[in-house]
Amino acid sequence: MSALIEFDHVCKYYQMGDTLVKAADHISMQINKGEFVAIVGQSGSGKSTCMNIIGCLDVPTAGTYKLNGRDVGRMSRDELAEIRNELLGFIFQQYNLLPKLSLIENVGVPLVYAGVPRGERRRRAAAALERVGLGDKLRNKPNQLSGGQQQRVSIARALAGRPAVILADEPTGALDSHTGREVLGMLQDLHRQGNTVVLITHDNSIAVQAQRIIRLEDGHVVYDGDAHAPEAVVQPNYVPKAEQEESAS
Repeated sequence: MSALIEFDHVCKYYQMGDTLVKAADHISMQINKGEFVAIVGQSGSGKSTCMNIIGCLDVPTAGTYKLNGRDVGRMSRDELAEIRNELLGFIFQQYNLLPKLSLIENVGVPLVYAGVPRGERRRRAAAALERVGLGDKLRNKPNQLSGGQQQRVSIARALAGRPAVILADEPTGALDSHTGREVLGMLQDLHRQGNTVVLITHDNSIAVQAQRIIRLEDGHVVYDGDAHAPEAVVQPNYVPKAEQEESAS
């Protein structure tokens, strides 16, 4: 079975003055359909770079990234936008809801860009909101909801496009711990229903809610395996290698 997401020696380099920053350095990984994977790392580890490449918001400097068998690195800007609409559903830390639109209209926004007819948009948006427990609030505005409910709307918006991959970037970052656990539980439910979920986080306690962890450090994969294996857990005194070297200098 071919992987849904496949990185083959993916590199992303940035020139900052005289310094070449290797945000991702020969990363290879595969994520199959139906997996729940957490990509975890501290600031500067490369996780945001990986998220941008997986989400077709950026392309590799070198190496190959294939999404559902299609080589993303060879695509034009318009082709990248098309594949984002077709295959990806995004959930961000900030809900990015339009304040003047109702919930059903907010959830339908990506479907407008995908060219879905108005009637079908409303049916799919209503079904997605029902799926996240907000079927009785279709005409409410975002300011009438709690933070947790607004994040549910963003999850519904991701689901409405029927994506191949749900890409969640720090989805609990703006929430209190109780509401954050509810959102994580919803992502686990989506996974159990057969959805492919990729979670980006800096927090190990959140990462272990997935079934598999890919841990990054200094642009490299340092662990890829079972989220509940002993070696997946970062010890309390863990210090990334870059910080160790900085302290020693």
